[in-house]
Amino acid sequence: MTNVILCGGTGTRLWPLSRKLMPKQFLKLFNNKSLFQMTFERNKDLINRFLIISNVEQYFIALDQLEEIDEDNIPFLLEEVGKNTAPAITFAAFEANRDEILFVTPSDHLIKDKQLYQKAINQAKKFAEDGYIVTFGITPSTPETGYGYIEANGFNVIKFHEKPNSEQAKEYLNKGGFSWNSGIFMFKVGIFLDELQKHAPTIYNECKNIYQNSIKNINSFQKRVTNMQNITDMSIDYALMEKSSKLKVIPSDFQWSDLGSFDSLTKEIKSSNVIEIKSKNNFYYSKKTIATIGIEDIIIVDTPDALLISKKGQTQKVKEVVNILKKRDKKLIETHTVVHRPWGSYEVLQEGNGYKIKKIIVKPGKKLSLQKHFHRNEHWIVVSGTATVIVENKTYLVRPNESTYIKMGEIHRLSNKGKIPVILIEAQVGEYTNEDDIVRIKDDYNRDINNDKENK
Repeated sequence: MTNVILCGGTGTRLWPLSRKLMPKQFLKLFNNKSLFQMTFERNKDLINRFLIISNVEQYFIALDQLEEIDEDNIPFLLEEVGKNTAPAITFAAFEANRDEILFVTPSDHLIKDKQLYQKAINQAKKFAEDGYIVTFGITPSTPETGYGYIEANGFNVIKFHEKPNSEQAKEYLNKGGFSWNSGIFMFKVGIFLDELQKHAPTIYNECKNIYQNSIKNINSFQKRVTNMQNITDMSIDYALMEKSSKLKVIPSDFQWSDLGSFDSLTKEIKSSNVIEIKSKNNFYYSKKTIATIGIEDIIIVDTPDALLISKKGQTQKVKEVVNILKKRDKKLIETHTVVHRPWGSYEVLQEGNGYKIKKIIVKPGKKLSLQKHFHRNEHWIVVSGTATVIVENKTYLVRPNESTYIKMGEIHRLSNKGKIPVILIEAQVGEYTNEDDIVRIKDDYNRDINNDKENK
Protein backbone atom coordinates (compact mmCIF):
# COMPACT_ATOMS: atom_id res chain seq x y z
CA MET A 1 0.00 0.00 0.00
CA THR A 2 1.27 3.47 -0.94
CA ASN A 3 0.51 6.58 1.10
CA VAL A 4 -0.09 9.44 -1.33
CA ILE A 5 0.41 12.66 0.62
CA LEU A 6 -1.28 15.72 -0.83
CA CYS A 7 0.99 18.59 0.00
CA GLY A 8 -0.23 21.69 -1.78
CA GLY A 9 -2.14 24.63 -0.40
CA THR A 10 -2.17 28.40 -0.67
CA GLY A 11 -1.89 29.33 3.00
CA THR A 12 -5.09 31.38 3.15
CA ARG A 13 -7.09 29.95 6.03
CA LEU A 14 -4.49 30.53 8.77
CA TRP A 15 -3.10 33.82 7.48
CA PRO A 16 -0.93 35.53 8.70
CA LEU A 17 0.70 32.41 10.22
CA SER A 18 0.52 30.58 6.91
CA ARG A 19 1.43 32.04 3.52
CA LYS A 20 1.53 30.82 -0.06
CA LEU A 21 5.17 29.71 0.31
CA MET A 22 4.64 28.46 3.88
CA PRO A 23 1.19 26.83 4.10
CA LYS A 24 -0.08 25.39 7.37
CA GLN A 25 1.30 21.86 6.89
CA PHE A 26 4.83 23.24 7.33
CA LEU A 27 4.18 25.39 10.40
CA LYS A 28 5.82 23.89 13.48
CA LEU A 29 2.93 24.32 15.89
CA PHE A 30 3.09 21.03 17.81
CA ASN A 31 6.21 20.41 19.93
CA ASN A 32 8.37 21.89 17.16
CA LYS A 33 6.96 19.51 14.57
CA SER A 34 4.82 20.30 11.55
CA LEU A 35 1.63 18.57 10.45
CA PHE A 36 3.57 17.39 7.39
CA GLN A 37 6.17 15.67 9.59
CA MET A 38 3.47 14.23 11.84
CA THR A 39 1.71 12.75 8.79
CA PHE A 40 4.87 10.81 7.92
CA GLU A 41 5.43 9.57 11.44
CA ARG A 42 1.79 8.51 11.79
CA ASN A 43 1.69 6.51 8.55
CA LYS A 44 5.18 5.09 8.03
CA ASP A 45 4.52 1.83 9.90
CA LEU A 46 1.21 1.25 8.10
CA ILE A 47 2.29 1.40 4.46
CA ASN A 48 4.99 0.18 2.07
CA ARG A 49 6.02 3.44 0.46
CA PHE A 50 5.23 7.14 0.18
CA LEU A 51 4.50 9.39 -2.80
CA ILE A 52 4.24 13.14 -2.24
CA ILE A 53 2.19 15.33 -4.57
CA SER A 54 3.27 18.94 -4.17
CA ASN A 55 4.19 22.03 -6.13
CA VAL A 56 7.65 23.14 -7.14
CA GLU A 57 7.73 26.14 -4.81
CA GLN A 58 7.23 24.05 -1.66
CA TYR A 59 9.49 21.14 -2.66
CA PHE A 60 12.60 22.26 -0.82
CA ILE A 61 10.74 23.08 2.41
CA ALA A 62 9.37 19.54 2.33
CA LEU A 63 12.85 18.11 1.77
CA ASP A 64 14.23 20.07 4.73
CA GLN A 65 11.47 18.85 7.02
CA LEU A 66 11.89 15.24 5.88
CA GLU A 67 15.60 15.49 6.64
CA GLU A 68 14.79 16.68 10.16
CA ILE A 69 12.86 13.45 10.87
CA ASP A 70 15.48 11.24 9.16
CA GLU A 71 13.41 10.51 6.06
CA ASP A 72 15.14 10.55 2.68
CA ASN A 73 14.76 9.15 -0.82
CA ILE A 74 11.02 9.88 -0.81
CA PRO A 75 9.56 10.19 -4.34
CA PHE A 76 7.91 13.49 -5.29
CA LEU A 77 5.54 14.30 -8.13
CA LEU A 78 5.65 18.07 -8.48
CA GLU A 79 2.85 20.00 -10.15
CA GLU A 80 3.64 23.11 -12.14
CA VAL A 81 0.25 24.60 -11.19
CA GLY A 82 -2.15 23.51 -8.45
CA LYS A 83 -5.44 22.29 -9.97
CA ASN A 84 -7.24 20.88 -6.91
CA THR A 85 -7.43 17.29 -5.68
CA ALA A 86 -8.89 15.49 -8.71
CA PRO A 87 -5.88 16.04 -11.02
CA ALA A 88 -3.39 15.53 -8.16
CA ILE A 89 -4.84 12.15 -7.18
CA THR A 90 -5.17 11.11 -10.83
CA PHE A 91 -1.49 11.79 -11.48
CA ALA A 92 -0.64 9.70 -8.42
CA ALA A 93 -2.77 6.86 -9.81
CA PHE A 94 -0.93 6.98 -13.14
CA GLU A 95 2.32 6.62 -11.17
CA ALA A 96 1.22 3.26 -9.74
CA ASN A 97 0.26 -0.24 -10.89
CA ARG A 98 -3.44 -1.00 -11.39
CA ASP A 99 -3.50 -3.54 -8.53
CA GLU A 100 -1.76 -1.23 -6.08
CA ILE A 101 -3.75 0.24 -3.20
CA LEU A 102 -3.37 3.99 -2.70
CA PHE A 103 -4.04 5.52 0.71
CA VAL A 104 -4.57 9.23 -0.02
CA THR A 105 -4.14 11.65 2.88
CA PRO A 106 -3.81 15.41 3.16
CA SER A 107 -0.62 16.60 4.85
CA ASP A 108 -2.26 19.31 6.98
CA HIS A 109 -4.62 17.36 9.24
CA LEU A 110 -4.21 16.76 12.96
CA ILE A 111 -5.07 13.17 13.91
CA LYS A 112 -4.91 11.57 17.35
CA ASP A 113 -5.82 8.11 18.75
CA LYS A 114 -3.46 6.06 16.59
CA GLN A 115 -5.10 2.73 17.52
CA LEU A 116 -8.52 3.89 16.30
CA TYR A 117 -6.83 5.39 13.23
CA GLN A 118 -5.15 2.06 12.42
CA LYS A 119 -8.42 0.19 13.00
CA ALA A 120 -10.16 2.42 10.44
CA ILE A 121 -7.35 1.89 7.94
CA ASN A 122 -7.53 -1.91 8.30
CA GLN A 123 -11.28 -1.84 7.65
CA ALA A 124 -10.82 0.43 4.64
CA LYS A 125 -8.15 -1.85 3.20
CA LYS A 126 -10.57 -4.80 3.18
CA PHE A 127 -13.12 -2.79 1.20
CA ALA A 128 -10.42 -1.50 -1.17
CA GLU A 129 -9.24 -5.05 -1.84
CA ASP A 130 -12.85 -5.95 -2.71
CA GLY A 131 -13.00 -3.25 -5.37
CA TYR A 132 -14.51 -0.29 -3.53
CA ILE A 133 -13.39 3.32 -3.35
CA VAL A 134 -13.30 4.11 0.36
CA THR A 135 -13.67 7.46 2.07
CA PHE A 136 -13.26 8.15 5.78
CA GLY A 137 -16.06 9.86 7.70
CA ILE A 138 -15.35 11.37 11.12
CA THR A 139 -18.01 10.90 13.77
CA PRO A 140 -19.12 14.49 14.57
CA SER A 141 -18.92 15.77 18.14
CA THR A 142 -20.28 19.26 17.48
CA PRO A 143 -22.47 20.89 14.77
CA GLU A 144 -19.54 22.17 12.71
CA THR A 145 -20.26 24.42 9.73
CA GLY A 146 -16.70 24.36 8.38
CA TYR A 147 -16.79 20.77 7.10
CA GLY A 148 -18.67 18.93 4.39
CA TYR A 149 -20.76 15.97 5.54
CA ILE A 150 -21.31 12.40 4.36
CA GLU A 151 -24.75 10.86 4.90
CA ALA A 152 -24.55 7.09 5.21
CA ASN A 153 -26.31 3.93 6.27
CA GLY A 154 -23.57 1.93 7.95
CA PHE A 155 -20.74 1.65 5.40
CA ASN A 156 -22.97 2.61 2.48
CA VAL A 157 -22.86 6.21 1.26
CA ILE A 158 -26.24 7.86 0.71
CA LYS A 159 -25.18 11.38 -0.20
CA PHE A 160 -22.43 13.99 0.10
CA HIS A 161 -23.49 17.34 1.58
CA GLU A 162 -21.73 20.69 1.20
CA LYS A 163 -20.80 22.74 4.28
CA PRO A 164 -24.09 23.41 6.10
CA ASN A 165 -25.37 26.44 7.96
CA SER A 166 -25.64 26.18 11.74
CA GLU A 167 -29.24 24.94 11.73
CA GLN A 168 -28.47 22.22 9.19
CA ALA A 169 -25.38 21.17 11.14
CA LYS A 170 -27.46 20.79 14.32
CA GLU A 171 -30.01 18.76 12.37
CA TYR A 172 -27.28 16.44 11.02
CA LEU A 173 -25.89 15.90 14.53
CA ASN A 174 -29.29 15.18 16.07
CA LYS A 175 -30.47 12.92 13.25
CA GLY A 176 -27.41 10.68 13.20
CA GLY A 177 -25.96 8.88 10.20
CA PHE A 178 -23.91 11.94 9.22
CA SER A 179 -20.14 12.24 9.45
CA TRP A 180 -17.59 14.92 8.63
CA ASN A 181 -15.92 14.48 5.25
CA SER A 182 -12.22 14.03 6.10
CA GLY A 183 -10.81 14.07 2.56
CA ILE A 184 -8.99 10.78 3.21
CA PHE A 185 -9.43 7.99 0.64
CA MET A 186 -8.30 4.46 -0.18
CA PHE A 187 -8.73 2.45 -3.40
CA LYS A 188 -7.16 0.14 -5.94
CA VAL A 189 -5.63 2.15 -8.75
CA GLY A 190 -7.47 0.29 -11.52
CA ILE A 191 -10.88 0.73 -9.88
CA PHE A 192 -10.25 4.43 -9.36
CA LEU A 193 -9.11 5.07 -12.93
CA ASP A 194 -12.00 3.09 -14.44
CA GLU A 195 -14.54 4.97 -12.32
CA LEU A 196 -12.91 8.31 -13.12
CA GLN A 197 -12.96 7.57 -16.84
CA LYS A 198 -16.67 6.70 -16.53
CA HIS A 199 -17.82 9.66 -14.39
CA ALA A 200 -15.25 12.39 -15.16
CA PRO A 201 -13.85 11.62 -18.62
CA THR A 202 -12.59 15.18 -19.14
CA ILE A 203 -10.37 15.05 -16.05
CA TYR A 204 -9.23 11.52 -16.92
CA ASN A 205 -8.27 12.36 -20.51
CA GLU A 206 -6.62 15.67 -19.65
CA CYS A 207 -4.47 14.07 -16.94
CA LYS A 208 -3.61 11.03 -19.05
CA ASN A 209 -2.47 13.23 -21.94
CA ILE A 210 -0.39 15.43 -19.63
CA TYR A 211 1.09 12.43 -17.84
CA GLN A 212 2.12 10.74 -21.09
CA ASN A 213 3.55 13.86 -22.73
CA SER A 214 4.57 16.36 -20.08
CA ILE A 215 6.38 14.50 -17.30
CA LYS A 216 9.98 15.56 -16.70
CA ASN A 217 12.24 13.12 -14.84
CA ILE A 218 14.50 15.41 -12.84
CA ASN A 219 16.19 12.64 -10.84
CA SER A 220 15.42 9.25 -9.27
CA PHE A 221 13.10 10.80 -6.68
CA GLN A 222 11.59 13.76 -8.47
CA LYS A 223 9.24 14.09 -11.43
CA ARG A 224 7.60 17.31 -12.61
CA VAL A 225 4.23 17.67 -14.30
CA THR A 226 4.33 20.55 -16.78
CA ASN A 227 1.87 22.17 -19.21
CA MET A 228 -0.94 22.04 -16.63
CA GLN A 229 -2.51 25.43 -17.27
CA ASN A 230 -5.52 24.09 -19.17
CA ILE A 231 -6.38 21.17 -16.88
CA THR A 232 -9.83 21.45 -15.28
CA ASP A 233 -9.66 22.65 -11.67
CA MET A 234 -11.89 20.26 -9.71
CA SER A 235 -12.08 18.47 -6.36
CA ILE A 236 -12.12 14.67 -6.27
CA ASP A 237 -15.41 14.80 -4.36
CA TYR A 238 -17.16 16.63 -7.18
CA ALA A 239 -15.40 14.75 -9.99
CA LEU A 240 -15.94 11.22 -8.67
CA MET A 241 -16.98 10.61 -5.08
CA GLU A 242 -20.44 12.14 -5.45
CA LYS A 243 -21.12 10.05 -8.57
CA SER A 244 -19.59 6.60 -8.12
CA SER A 245 -21.69 3.61 -7.03
CA LYS A 246 -18.55 1.76 -5.89
CA LEU A 247 -18.21 3.78 -2.72
CA LYS A 248 -17.90 2.87 0.95
CA VAL A 249 -17.46 5.09 3.99
CA ILE A 250 -15.62 4.11 7.16
CA PRO A 251 -17.26 5.77 10.20
CA SER A 252 -14.21 6.79 12.24
CA ASP A 253 -13.91 7.78 15.89
CA PHE A 254 -10.29 8.97 16.00
CA GLN A 255 -9.78 12.61 16.92
CA TRP A 256 -9.41 14.63 13.72
CA SER A 257 -9.21 18.26 12.66
CA ASP A 258 -8.29 19.88 9.39
CA LEU A 259 -7.31 23.04 11.31
CA GLY A 260 -9.26 25.02 8.77
CA SER A 261 -9.54 28.16 10.91
CA PHE A 262 -8.09 29.80 13.98
CA ASP A 263 -11.22 28.77 15.86
CA SER A 264 -10.22 25.13 15.35
CA LEU A 265 -6.56 25.86 16.11
CA THR A 266 -7.46 27.39 19.48
CA LYS A 267 -8.76 23.98 20.56
CA GLU A 268 -5.36 22.37 19.94
CA ILE A 269 -2.70 24.81 21.20
CA LYS A 270 -2.49 27.14 24.17
CA SER A 271 -1.63 30.83 24.36
CA SER A 272 1.66 31.94 25.93
CA ASN A 273 3.36 35.19 27.02
CA VAL A 274 0.04 36.67 28.10
CA ILE A 275 -1.03 39.04 30.87
CA GLU A 276 -4.82 39.27 31.18
CA ILE A 277 -6.72 41.73 33.35
CA LYS A 278 -10.50 41.33 33.40
CA SER A 279 -10.16 39.37 30.16
CA LYS A 280 -11.34 35.84 29.37
CA ASN A 281 -11.88 33.23 26.67
CA ASN A 282 -9.26 34.77 24.37
CA PHE A 283 -6.55 33.19 22.22
CA TYR A 284 -3.16 34.76 21.55
CA TYR A 285 -0.35 33.68 19.24
CA SER A 286 2.77 35.83 19.43
CA LYS A 287 6.44 35.74 20.33
CA LYS A 288 5.90 39.02 22.16
CA THR A 289 4.35 39.48 25.58
CA ILE A 290 0.71 40.51 25.11
CA ALA A 291 -1.27 42.33 27.80
CA THR A 292 -5.04 42.71 27.52
CA ILE A 293 -7.56 44.58 29.65
CA GLY A 294 -11.30 44.03 29.57
CA ILE A 295 -11.68 41.93 26.41
CA GLU A 296 -13.19 38.51 25.79
CA ASP A 297 -13.81 36.06 22.94
CA ILE A 298 -10.98 37.59 20.88
CA ILE A 299 -8.29 35.93 18.75
CA ILE A 300 -4.99 37.78 18.28
CA VAL A 301 -2.35 36.42 15.91
CA ASP A 302 0.87 38.42 15.69
CA THR A 303 3.69 37.93 13.16
CA PRO A 304 6.63 40.23 12.35
CA ASP A 305 4.85 41.81 9.36
CA ALA A 306 1.11 41.41 10.07
CA LEU A 307 -1.40 41.38 12.94
CA LEU A 308 -4.81 39.66 12.90
CA ILE A 309 -7.51 40.48 15.45
CA SER A 310 -10.84 38.66 15.21
CA LYS A 311 -13.86 37.76 17.28
CA LYS A 312 -14.07 34.05 17.98
CA GLY A 313 -16.44 32.37 15.56
CA GLN A 314 -15.52 34.79 12.75
CA THR A 315 -12.12 33.46 11.63
CA GLN A 316 -13.51 31.67 8.56
CA LYS A 317 -13.59 35.18 7.07
CA VAL A 318 -9.78 35.36 7.00
CA LYS A 319 -10.07 34.38 3.33
CA GLU A 320 -11.80 37.72 2.69
CA VAL A 321 -8.79 39.51 4.16
CA VAL A 322 -6.49 37.52 1.89
CA ASN A 323 -8.59 38.46 -1.16
CA ILE A 324 -8.22 42.15 -0.28
CA LEU A 325 -4.46 41.75 0.18
CA LYS A 326 -4.15 40.14 -3.26
CA LYS A 327 -4.93 43.57 -4.69
CA ARG A 328 -3.34 45.76 -2.03
CA ASP A 329 -0.11 44.03 -0.93
CA LYS A 330 0.42 40.63 -2.54
CA LYS A 331 3.75 40.08 -0.82
CA LEU A 332 1.99 39.77 2.55
CA ILE A 333 0.12 36.65 1.45
CA GLU A 334 3.03 35.02 -0.37
CA THR A 335 5.93 35.04 2.10
CA HIS A 336 6.92 35.72 5.68
CA THR A 337 9.85 37.98 6.48
CA VAL A 338 11.78 34.69 6.61
CA VAL A 339 11.79 33.01 3.18
CA HIS A 340 13.03 29.44 2.64
CA ARG A 341 15.14 28.53 -0.35
CA PRO A 342 16.79 25.25 -1.43
CA TRP A 343 20.15 26.54 -0.21
CA GLY A 344 18.89 27.86 3.14
CA SER A 345 16.85 30.96 4.00
CA TYR A 346 16.84 34.73 4.14
CA GLU A 347 15.10 37.22 6.40
CA VAL A 348 14.34 40.81 5.48
CA LEU A 349 15.47 42.86 8.48
CA GLN A 350 14.70 46.30 7.10
CA GLU A 351 13.91 47.97 3.80
CA GLY A 352 13.16 51.40 2.49
CA ASN A 353 13.41 53.55 -0.61
CA GLY A 354 16.57 52.42 -2.40
CA TYR A 355 17.83 49.86 0.11
CA LYS A 356 17.12 46.48 1.73
CA ILE A 357 18.94 44.64 4.52
CA LYS A 358 18.78 40.84 4.81
CA LYS A 359 20.08 38.10 7.06
CA ILE A 360 21.09 35.16 4.85
CA ILE A 361 21.78 31.59 6.02
CA VAL A 362 23.45 29.15 3.60
CA LYS A 363 23.46 25.50 4.65
CA PRO A 364 26.69 23.42 4.55
CA GLY A 365 27.44 22.12 1.08
CA LYS A 366 24.93 24.45 -0.59
CA LYS A 367 25.31 27.36 -2.99
CA LEU A 368 23.16 30.12 -4.43
CA SER A 369 22.59 30.30 -8.16
CA LEU A 370 25.17 31.96 -10.39
CA GLN A 371 23.43 35.26 -11.04
CA LYS A 372 23.55 38.98 -11.65
CA HIS A 373 21.39 42.03 -10.96
CA PHE A 374 20.56 45.01 -13.13
CA HIS A 375 19.40 47.51 -10.51
CA ARG A 376 21.29 46.95 -7.25
CA ASN A 377 24.71 46.67 -5.66
CA GLU A 378 25.24 44.20 -2.81
CA HIS A 379 27.45 44.34 0.28
CA TRP A 380 28.01 41.00 2.09
CA ILE A 381 29.27 40.88 5.69
CA VAL A 382 29.95 37.38 7.06
CA VAL A 383 28.87 36.82 10.67
CA SER A 384 29.82 33.14 11.02
CA GLY A 385 31.16 30.36 8.82
CA THR A 386 33.34 30.85 5.77
CA ALA A 387 31.81 31.87 2.45
CA THR A 388 33.32 31.01 -0.92
CA VAL A 389 32.55 33.89 -3.25
CA ILE A 390 32.80 34.08 -7.04
CA VAL A 391 32.67 37.53 -8.66
CA GLU A 392 33.23 37.50 -12.42
CA ASN A 393 36.49 35.49 -12.83
CA LYS A 394 37.72 35.78 -9.24
CA THR A 395 37.16 33.24 -6.43
CA TYR A 396 37.99 34.07 -2.81
CA LEU A 397 37.01 33.35 0.80
CA VAL A 398 35.15 35.72 3.08
CA ARG A 399 35.52 34.91 6.78
CA PRO A 400 33.69 36.17 9.91
CA ASN A 401 33.86 39.97 10.29
CA GLU A 402 35.04 40.29 6.67
CA SER A 403 33.02 41.74 3.81
CA THR A 404 32.84 41.92 0.04
CA TYR A 405 31.11 44.12 -2.51
CA ILE A 406 29.32 43.09 -5.72
CA LYS A 407 28.68 45.80 -8.25
CA MET A 408 25.51 46.05 -10.28
CA GLY A 409 25.72 43.75 -13.34
CA GLU A 410 28.60 41.57 -12.06
CA ILE A 411 28.11 37.81 -12.29
CA HIS A 412 28.48 36.32 -8.81
CA ARG A 413 27.81 33.34 -6.59
CA LEU A 414 28.08 32.46 -2.90
CA SER A 415 28.84 28.91 -1.68
CA ASN A 416 29.28 27.22 1.67
CA LYS A 417 31.94 24.51 1.46
CA GLY A 418 32.28 24.25 5.24
CA LYS A 419 30.65 22.13 7.95
CA ILE A 420 28.57 24.86 9.63
CA PRO A 421 26.03 27.30 8.19
CA VAL A 422 27.28 30.53 6.69
CA ILE A 423 25.42 33.47 8.20
CA LEU A 424 25.83 36.86 6.58
CA ILE A 425 24.22 40.25 6.39
CA GLU A 426 23.42 41.50 2.90
CA ALA A 427 22.89 45.21 2.30
CA GLN A 428 21.33 45.98 -1.08
CA VAL A 429 21.52 49.49 -2.46
CA GLY A 430 19.91 50.52 -5.73
CA GLU A 431 16.92 51.99 -7.47
CA TYR A 432 15.07 48.64 -7.39
CA THR A 433 15.56 45.93 -4.73
CA ASN A 434 12.67 43.51 -5.32
CA GLU A 435 13.37 39.79 -5.61
CA ASP A 436 12.68 39.64 -9.33
CA ASP A 437 15.84 41.62 -10.16
CA ILE A 438 17.76 38.41 -10.83
CA VAL A 439 19.13 36.84 -13.96
CA ARG A 440 19.90 33.24 -13.03
CA ILE A 441 22.75 31.88 -15.16
CA LYS A 442 23.44 28.53 -13.48
CA ASP A 443 21.55 26.70 -10.76
CA ASP A 444 22.03 23.45 -8.82
CA TYR A 445 18.37 22.96 -7.97
CA ASN A 446 16.76 22.55 -11.41
CA ARG A 447 15.05 25.91 -11.21
CA ASP A 448 14.40 27.69 -14.49
CA ILE A 449 17.37 29.42 -16.08
CA ASN A 450 16.83 32.18 -18.61
CA ASN A 451 17.66 35.78 -19.27
CA ASP A 452 14.39 37.14 -17.91
CA LYS A 453 13.78 38.58 -14.48
CA GLU A 454 12.39 35.91 -12.19
CA ASN A 455 11.74 35.30 -8.53
CA LYS A 456 14.68 34.03 -6.51
